[in-house]
Amino acid sequence: MTRILLLTSAAAIALPVTGAFAEGELNLYSSRHYDTDERLYSDFTEQTGITINRIEGNADELIARMEAEGRNSPADVLLTVDTTRLERAKDAGLLQAVDSDVLESRIPGNLQDADNEWFGFSQRARIVFYDEADVTDPPQTYLDLADPQYEGMVCHRSSTNVYSQTLLSAVIEHHGEEAARDWAQGVVNNFARAPQGGDTDQLRGLVSGECDISVSNTYYFARALRTDVDGLGQDELAGIGYVFPRMTETAGAHVNLSGGGVAANAPNRDNAVAFLEYLASDSAQSYFANGNDEYPAVEGVPLSESVQQLGEFEADPVDLSAVAKNVAAANRIFADVDWE
Repeated sequence: MTRILLLTSAAAIALPVTGAFAEGELNLYSSRHYDTDERLYSDFTEQTGITINRIEGNADELIARMEAEGRNSPADVLLTVDTTRLERAKDAGLLQAVDSDVLESRIPGNLQDADNEWFGFSQRARIVFYDEADVTDPPQTYLDLADPQYEGMVCHRSSTNVYSQTLLSAVIEHHGEEAARDWAQGVVNNFARAPQGGDTDQLRGLVSGECDISVSNTYYFARALRTDVDGLGQDELAGIGYVFPRMTETAGAHVNLSGGGVAANAPNRDNAVAFLEYLASDSAQSYFANGNDEYPAVEGVPLSESVQQLGEFEADPVDLSAVAKNVAAANRIFADVDWE
């Protein structure tokens, strides 16, 4: 059984003390908002008998809540999206190291924290999409997005979005701050419109003709291939091509993670570790793949039909915990080049 509480502010809701510390339970703070994850949680309960009490909210709210709760926090696991948020929780002292042979053997080293405080469980490649009717020579690398030949053609999310911040942070990690600043300025010069909307809106910009090139995570496109998303479906995507761009000659496509870690003051620590190990199992990895059109973190797990249409790709092998440490520098660059 899964009990769900929706978080509307950092201090709005409290778990009942009688349930928060009970044996056989797990208190999950999650910013994943996908209905398809329900099977992920119910399967864990069926396998273990552990009841999940789930509090949902955006990552910033959940992190703020854990900070406010301090040592009395009932949180056992923080589950969220993007390396920068996981690293922020670690830096705030909200996570603890986990010594698990299961996690070490199944989760690739570059998809986990160097101190074993967080682990990635699914991947979304951040790639280039383009209008095949108007673009015959699409960008093959992320650096190409700044090429003057694409002036007035590129749509991208705002600088306040974590995916934008992580991408620029990866450029910094590979190419240094000076080159990253030049790249960011070049991308701004090539904007077709002011940054706006989410990833699906970047794809809609291609369909409407407002953009010729856009950047989005793969699962938004794969989801639209599988099912109509507010008028964005297979028919609308028919004229859109895509490239898994390279970060360097030896590094492939940039990846965003969905991941989690055990809370620093977890009252049900053993259950929390068991849950993370479950997320690395073949069955849970298949739920990530089929339920939300993501790439599994564990090698060898089959892709969903919609993701298979996008195909396998070579990921950037960079240590994502190192990338996350460049976010402050990335935000300075965004401000310098007026990337809204």
